[in-house]
Amino acid sequence: MSINKEKDFGTPASTSNNLVTLEIDGFQVTAPAGTSVMRAAASIGIEIPKLCATDSIEPFGSCRLCVVQIEGGRGMPASCTTPVAEGLKIVTQNKKLADVRRGIMELYISDHPLDCLTCSANGDCELQDMAGVVGLREVRYNPIETHLNAEKDHSNPYFSFDPSKCIVCSRCVRACEETQGTFALTIDGRGFDSKVSPSQNQPFMDSECVSCGACVQACPTATLMEKSVIDNGQPEHAIVTTCAYCGVGCSFRAEMKGEQVIRMVPHKDGKANHGHSCVKGRFAFGYATHKDRITKPMIRASIKDAWREVSWEEAINHAASELKRIQAKYGKDSIGGITSSRCTNEEVYIMQKLIRAGFGNNNVDTCARVCHSPTGYGLKQTFGESSGTQDFDSVMKADVIMVIGANPTDGHPVFGSQMKKRLRQGAKLIVVDPREIDLIKSPHVKASHHLKLRPSTNVALINALGHVVVTENLLDEAFVNERCEVASFAKWKTFVAQEHNSPEASESITGVPAAELRAAARLYAMADNAAIYYGLGVTEHSQGSTMVIGIANLAMATGNLGHDGVGVNPLRGQNNVQGSCDMGSFPHEFPGYRHVSDPVTHQLFENAWQAELSAEPGLRIPNMFEAALDKSFMGLYCEGEDIAQSDPDIKHVHAALRAMECVIVQDIFLNETAKFAHVFLPGSSFLEKNGTFTNAERRISPVRKVMSPLAGYQDWEVTQMLANAMGYPMNYSHPSEIMDEIARLTPSFSGVSYEKIDRLGSVQWPCNDEAPEGTPIMHTEHFLRDNGKGLFMLTEFVPTAERVTGKYPLILTTGRILSQYNVGAQTRRTENVAWHSEDRLEIHPHDAEDRGVKTGDWVGIKSRAGETVLRALVSDRVQPGVVYTTFHFPESGANVITTDNSDWATNCPEYKVTAVQITKVSQPSEWQQEYHAFSEKQLDLLEQGISHD
Repeated sequence: MSINKEKDFGTPASTSNNLVTLEIDGFQVTAPAGTSVMRAAASIGIEIPKLCATDSIEPFGSCRLCVVQIEGGRGMPASCTTPVAEGLKIVTQNKKLADVRRGIMELYISDHPLDCLTCSANGDCELQDMAGVVGLREVRYNPIETHLNAEKDHSNPYFSFDPSKCIVCSRCVRACEETQGTFALTIDGRGFDSKVSPSQNQPFMDSECVSCGACVQACPTATLMEKSVIDNGQPEHAIVTTCAYCGVGCSFRAEMKGEQVIRMVPHKDGKANHGHSCVKGRFAFGYATHKDRITKPMIRASIKDAWREVSWEEAINHAASELKRIQAKYGKDSIGGITSSRCTNEEVYIMQKLIRAGFGNNNVDTCARVCHSPTGYGLKQTFGESSGTQDFDSVMKADVIMVIGANPTDGHPVFGSQMKKRLRQGAKLIVVDPREIDLIKSPHVKASHHLKLRPSTNVALINALGHVVVTENLLDEAFVNERCEVASFAKWKTFVAQEHNSPEASESITGVPAAELRAAARLYAMADNAAIYYGLGVTEHSQGSTMVIGIANLAMATGNLGHDGVGVNPLRGQNNVQGSCDMGSFPHEFPGYRHVSDPVTHQLFENAWQAELSAEPGLRIPNMFEAALDKSFMGLYCEGEDIAQSDPDIKHVHAALRAMECVIVQDIFLNETAKFAHVFLPGSSFLEKNGTFTNAERRISPVRKVMSPLAGYQDWEVTQMLANAMGYPMNYSHPSEIMDEIARLTPSFSGVSYEKIDRLGSVQWPCNDEAPEGTPIMHTEHFLRDNGKGLFMLTEFVPTAERVTGKYPLILTTGRILSQYNVGAQTRRTENVAWHSEDRLEIHPHDAEDRGVKTGDWVGIKSRAGETVLRALVSDRVQPGVVYTTFHFPESGANVITTDNSDWATNCPEYKVTAVQITKVSQPSEWQQEYHAFSEKQLDLLEQGISHD
């Protein structure tokens, strides 16, 4: 079977609305002005030979293989760099052109290994293809000097670099510059000495390369080649699916050999990624077949016992009987479940349905509780809908971009690359962050303003920005008068104009110089199009919801909503955070963000689900833990979520899990939560299932099964079996039927179907009769509140209860790193550990010197909640008084020290603000030692119980 490759038009499409008509080889073709002759020819099926050209990067015109002749013109211009023009008559093939192309190809081949039969690119090599196309049959040249013995670079764990096969077409260099924006590659030397060089002739692993794979994808030969292809040969077929890492939702072609994934290639038609990728989505898929995968159900009586492998039937029946036993003993509300943003929409939907209709309560919550629940609350209150306003492509129309509490190049790297492209085109950048992220200064990108605020002072800063907008009359009053509740605006305007909200008054709170803040406010407010992108540095605070409201206020006041280039855009951390919220994972809301007590909605779901449903909101995750310790919540069904690592005040979480009588974990690995479990139901990775994910721009994208589930069932099937065992019947035969039910019951999804998703590639909700093909931009004519008007709300700054003292003089804040993902359960089981094998504590040189700490030293971090030990990294990326770490490794215990402070509206934990003291130490903390022993014991109990056939 030969793989169906995506068509390459040679050069990017033109966006011009002006059309021109010309003649190519006697055929008439009409194309937008600015289109290359090469692309125009390809559009009618005429393939002009090419090597240096590909449609993901701008034309370069170096290989000269694509020359054509133009009637009345001189010479042989390159078709990739020649734009179409009205009335042109072009010849793409004749004897003269053929001779020139054959001669060019002969020169290339004279300095190229002739090992096609044993080359890893055999069958997928553009040089090989073009040699055949131009009819090359012999090479007359025998050069004295060649590059055939050039040294190979195998340093990168995912791809190799063989310069002996390089034709110096510059495609890799241009992809690194134009697509990724890292500028890690260059052409070093001149003439014969020209060669591709990563960061001044360093090995790839020592260079600035971020392993996004753009260079590998652009390479037309075997110079840059995936090691998986070298080891396993060329793939034979491809299936389009969606990445299961961050909230960008990149579309990939899983290129397969049988049921073996050979490589993941970013899909050119992917609406979220446009053929780009990052190191995680492109290369870190090996976890799906890792030896740690658990593929057989297991049960045990207590966490002190060894696991026992059982049949699916026994495991499901045991889980159901335990849940029913607990309800009989402790009451209907004594059990519940936690859904995951790693799961598909369909899986999340039937899980919350099981809990509401099968368990008979609303005790369902999701990991969005600990990340973006303030987004849902704040945007619902102000705009009427709990989601971001724009599609990702909107950033390409922004004149000013404000990034608040987000690190796109690490957390959302493909969108980060798109943002950098817009910044290189001239858009201005404002960064609001206590730490210096890469965007502040990187190749050809420099922030106009870095508002380096103190952690926990976001609301004071957003009020100060609003103060400048109001007092300097930078408002868009026409927008406000037409689109917003004028009375609420008048109250907000009076509030932010008060002196205590001025930049001068807030400077002592935020640490941001008043003049710098005023300049940033003017830049944002005076731009034609200004967009705000924010992340967990906004939401994970005690005033997270207040800050989201403050951002919404600022966007409405300046009219930066409702069209391209503007908006309020939360950068969702996980692949389906948006979807898990949409599907009704919160204890107070049915799918579509409708309150469980609303009579009409309540009746709708009772009728549809044929069950009596509770109208009382259920327990949030923190409430579940409290109830467990109070002996009133004794049974938990946790699918795809690792609360024992990801939630704050971990000692409290572990105590709650120990207190429960039945913890059921459904996952692909024995994660940290599963070490406290009594029933383990094997899960399926994204490669083993059908369904959909919804990304940060509300884009519903297809997840398609490329291999059989290793444990025999997809996750939705496991939940369905449990529902039936609980006595609540579910009889879906395919996830498309679940989506059909979602569409029937959820107004914003009413037009969504698998047929439409497959036809269009993806769909952005709302998708209904008013927007049958989806909604890229929200609130274009009116807001989605009942009266159609945006609501301004007052955002008084309330200092966090977490204060620095003499005992705890530093503030710890947290974030992500590019190579790892969340709790690391997936990425730690891939070669990504080559870049980041442990969580480290960044500490400013002044604070390090005061404590006698150097990079590499072990330091104890003590808070009011607990203590852990990490290795120090002395860095001026953090400001004095602030320390920073990631949270990707369970042994780090980052959440041992985070407190139980949380957002006032949603209980989202205040991960970003923990008062700590740092001291130099020589051994792990007491908690780390105890947990290491516990974890080793649990792995031993697993080993005792599993078979090794």
